[in-house]
Amino acid sequence: MLKSNCHKWLCAPKGAGFLYVRRELQRDVHPLLISWGYEGDDPTFVSRHQKQGTRDSSAYLTVPAAIAWQREHDWDAVRERCHELARRARNELGLEPPSPDSREFFAQMVTLRLPKNAPKDLKERLYDDYRIEIPVSERGSERFIRVSFQGYNDDADLDRLQTALRELIG
Repeated sequence: MLKSNCHKWLCAPKGAGFLYVRRELQRDVHPLLISWGYEGDDPTFVSRHQKQGTRDSSAYLTVPAAIAWQREHDWDAVRERCHELARRARNELGLEPPSPDSREFFAQMVTLRLPKNAPKDLKERLYDDYRIEIPVSERGSERFIRVSFQGYNDDADLDRLQTALRELIG
């Protein structure tokens, strides 16, 4: 099964996403919302998932234009530049990466383990003091920061994050 929100990496509006399920598993995957098409003459995977009552489908209609726009703007090169920023973040922020430095493990987003002395309010302080919006999460007794880069990010954004983390964590 593969799912994604097209607003994250395709630059489409929020609300556009997709779900791919291998054909042999489709009969076992059911929508969270039961609506039109769930039962009837053609209870296929598409008909069960396609309609969700009264929903504005305009975000989905933008996906072909978003794909075309990225093709016209050499988005493969943009993704490569963003991967390089993520790789640099992984290797230069001074935080422990839980995964190898390999494209097989990350593309434009990398997770880094925070040290025990990181402030409990790190997410809030990064935003309030530096205007950096970044997820901080907990898994058991460990905390992590997720650094991601999109076409609008550049070296200056990585430098700002590095400065902020140095000042807040040391």
